[in-house]
Amino acid sequence: MIEVRNVWKRFGTQEVLRGASLCIDRGEAVVIIGRSGGGKSVLLKHLVALLQPDSGEVRVDGQNLCALTERELLVVRRKFGMLFQGAALFDSLTVFENVAFVLQRERTHSAEEIRRLVAEALEWVELPGIESKKPSELSGGMRKRVGLARTLVYRPEILLYDEPTTGLDPVASANIDGLIRRVWEEFKVTSIAVTHDMASARRISNRILMLHEGAIYADGPTAEILASTDPVVNHFVNGIPSGKPTF
Repeated sequence: MIEVRNVWKRFGTQEVLRGASLCIDRGEAVVIIGRSGGGKSVLLKHLVALLQPDSGEVRVDGQNLCALTERELLVVRRKFGMLFQGAALFDSLTVFENVAFVLQRERTHSAEEIRRLVAEALEWVELPGIESKKPSELSGGMRKRVGLARTLVYRPEILLYDEPTTGLDPVASANIDGLIRRVWEEFKVTSIAVTHDMASARRISNRILMLHEGAIYADGPTAEILASTDPVVNHFVNGIPSGKPTF
């Protein structure tokens, strides 16, 4: 369903991606791990053509995103939903207006249908009846749930998660991971998350890719990667420092 072929990306003098390649099949639950600042979010943005590679290709259902017009990209992007690191809700809008945002812009549903779909999405993330609240009235975990409801409301085929548990306590993190797992299992969506939270990676994936020095260094079933004896993988997943501290 998704193929990244030898993608390189530089910002100024910094090479972030150095020949990254991967394949993700329809219906998989994949987590991409790697050190902070190592290019995970940059790689994720290439999947929806928010960034274009300096060289290489990104293909979705066989289409090379680099060869598409902006109008054609809109059709491809409609397959995707994304839960951003900070939920990315509009502070000036109510929960209802946030969740309904895409549906109202597309103008393909009646007002009654939109109300029903928003209510269903909020029910699904276990936040019924909060349509009139503003994001400032919600906890961090609740904002993440509303962000997920906004994504689910138009039934995307592929869901991207950018550090979905960042800033949450362990209980809230486990709750969000439970919802992500349920979305994957019940909606049969392709799920791709980037994280450096190993507890989260274990809960939400059936396959893990490790991004290291700008390329995919390791790729395998979740249990296999977490039990790896490869020094680079083992040190990362178990939080073992390598080399002398720099402080």
